Amino acid sequence: MLNSFDWIRRSYTGAELLATLKCLEEKPDLFKVEEIGPPHSALNGPCQRCWIYPRAPSGHKTFRYCESCWAILVKASQLGPIARRTIAVWGFVNRLPKQLESGESFQDTSILGTYVHDQNHFLLMMHRRQLKTWLQELAIYHGTELKGQIQILPTTGAGTGLSMGDVLCRAIYYETRFPMDQLRIRFFSAPHQLLRPHVHDQRGILTFDAPDFLSLLEMAAVFRTLLRPETQQILHELLTLEDTREEQFYWGRFLSYLSPEAKDMLNAWKIRQWPRHRIELLYKLVDYVAFYQSD
Repeated sequence: MLNSFDWIRRSYTGAELLATLKCLEEKPDLFKVEEIGPPHSALNGPCQRCWIYPRAPSGHKTFRYCESCWAILVKASQLGPIARRTIAVWGFVNRLPKQLESGESFQDTSILGTYVHDQNHFLLMMHRRQLKTWLQELAIYHGTELKGQIQILPTTGAGTGLSMGDVLCRAIYYETRFPMDQLRIRFFSAPHQLLRPHVHDQRGILTFDAPDFLSLLEMAAVFRTLLRPETQQILHELLTLEDTREEQFYWGRFLSYLSPEAKDMLNAWKIRQWPRHRIELLYKLVDYVAFYQSD
């Protein structure tokens, strides 16, 4: 029979994963099925999603699925817009965060679903722009006591190639890549990065020490606050120009449109000297942070 983690790994999209976590929490009895469906044939067969449990009776609107899978699919149909703004967090640590040990929720964060696999593994789903707040709270609660690896995973939609179950299984496969001597963050911004993570590791844009990753999120928050979206786009075009003389010509004009705070930020960062992959990382992190509210 399928256990909770088996159901989680059967999630195809981010919406299905979030729906599974919510159903496991709200309707645990729904998954206590003992009967196995009939063998697949031209006229009958098991549920067409899990391929294990019996389908609903013929003529019922859910006749293709078992009761558990139908409940997940119905819930997922309601969570699509939310799931597109969420991330999954898979943790492999020396001890569970205190909030998960006690069953309490994290403060000031939008945790949408949780699953504790054992004393060293956990899964969370949250709004992606709450990632910095959640990591900061984790650091406040545990400091340097928490060691291991936290992997930030993107949610997938229909037709993206990799399912959420595939993404999660690949993350689990890579979780022992580093020793458990400190807390590391692995940031996957797209599902395809899990197919060849060593390429992104060689560029230094995948695995970070926890304080370094928090610093990057802080930079992204400042960047997003001081530059409007259209200005960010113009800056990206300037920084990715192949002709350095053309870039130098337009740079002075571009600075004249910026506020003094934005000019000081870009000059202090020396952003024109950054390699291309670091620039792309900054622009990806902008989607994971919120604006700073002015007083």
